[in-house]
Amino acid sequence: MSAYTLTNTRLFEGVWDGVITANKDDGIPPLIEVTLLEKLLEKVSLTPNGENRWILRIPIPTTAIADGVHTFLIREAASGETLDSFSIIAGEAVAEDIRAEMDLLRAELDMLKRAFRRHCVETT
Repeated sequence: MSAYTLTNTRLFEGVWDGVITANKDDGIPPLIEVTLLEKLLEKVSLTPNGENRWILRIPIPTTAIADGVHTFLIREAASGETLDSFSIIAGEAVAEDIRAEMDLLRAELDMLKRAFRRHCVETT
């Protein structure tokens, strides 16, 4: 079992916010590292928010706002355990992927409708 629990609170104005809660009452703040493309992010902040709770703030670097999928991993550095992750998806390539998936879903739905109508005709 993890020593810490991370709860996502929001992503707003380029900053991802979360709350880290310690699962034991030792009051020791976790050592958090956030990586993007296997590189450590700077300017990650952890501020106390009551007993055994901390606010985690991760500013999204402008380099992560680009075509494709960019996944951030949030780990507790001492144990190496991944507490959470989040992704940012953007760009024209993603829109094309979604359109292709929608076309495929429409084709499958049309096929199912034809099969269902055929089944209804054959059983009456």
